[in-house]
Amino acid sequence: MGDKKGDLQGSVLTEDVVETKEPPRYKVLLHNDDYTTMEFVVSVLESIFHKSRHEATKIMLNVHNDGVGVAGVYTREICETKIAVVHELAKKNEYPLRCSIERE
Repeated sequence: MGDKKGDLQGSVLTEDVVETKEPPRYKVLLHNDDYTTMEFVVSVLESIFHKSRHEATKIMLNVHNDGVGVAGVYTREICETKIAVVHELAKKNEYPLRCSIERE
């Protein structure tokens, strides 16, 4: 009448619960300057941030009137990539348009 190995009666099987956390989100901010055209900003918002013409115009007006506008909210890596693309395109077109990143 010894101990029976493998007898599962009365035991409870448990499963480890793994919590997954969403990665932190960041905002890409476009900054106003005196040289970049409104049309170029709208074009950037449409092509790089996939905004509709209406939404891109609205964001561009925020940049123009408030000095800054939120182009989009993404993970840090995506923000950094989009910012690099914007800066490259602006430089290629001889505009001083600048973006920055800010934690949401």
